[in-house]
Amino acid sequence: MRMIFLGPPGVGKGTHAQEAGEHYGIPKISTGDILREEIKNDSELGKKAQEYMNAGGLVPDDLIIETLKSRISRDDCIEGFILDGFPRTLEQAEALESISEIELVVNFNLSYGGIMQRLGGRLTCRKCEAIYHVKNNPPKREGLCDLCSSELYVREDQKPEVIETRLKTYERETKPLIDYYRKKNLLVDFNAEGEVKDVSERLIKLIDKNLNQ
Repeated sequence: MRMIFLGPPGVGKGTHAQEAGEHYGIPKISTGDILREEIKNDSELGKKAQEYMNAGGLVPDDLIIETLKSRISRDDCIEGFILDGFPRTLEQAEALESISEIELVVNFNLSYGGIMQRLGGRLTCRKCEAIYHVKNNPPKREGLCDLCSSELYVREDQKPEVIETRLKTYERETKPLIDYYRKKNLLVDFNAEGEVKDVSERLIKLIDKNLNQ
């Protein structure tokens, strides 16, 4: 069960990748999380990535792919995985084909207003990076993570002035992936409007339907 969750920022990919992963017993994999883990562990990959990040540049695709290849070789990926936010470009999608076969790509759709509302109220745990929302998925204790009790904060890339730039980047670089995977008959569209619980239930039904055909 090897899947990609595709869609613009704020559509709910991370939240639902986490829940779907727990449901199926497979890990949610975000390249951003992997890089942060490698940097924290002071690995060779982490050191290379940190050099690019310190210089204010993007981590190159070949290093991203190398990092991803290392991650999906772990035992917890034997039954599969869910890629959250990767690939971001056609070049990355083509490179991914060389290291793993993908069985399903879920294309999350949400209105512009819905995206702005979700991102505008999003909170992230400083320690475990769990995601909450002040309205749709609030923590049990205000300002504190349910999982590890650490402080919640608003990430810089989720502030209004940055959201616009992120959406434009998605339209330019990542949206072409929709046609790429649709032509391969791997892509299914998914309406991500609604409350988290309702969306999660519909998502599981969609995945079961498409992977059990």
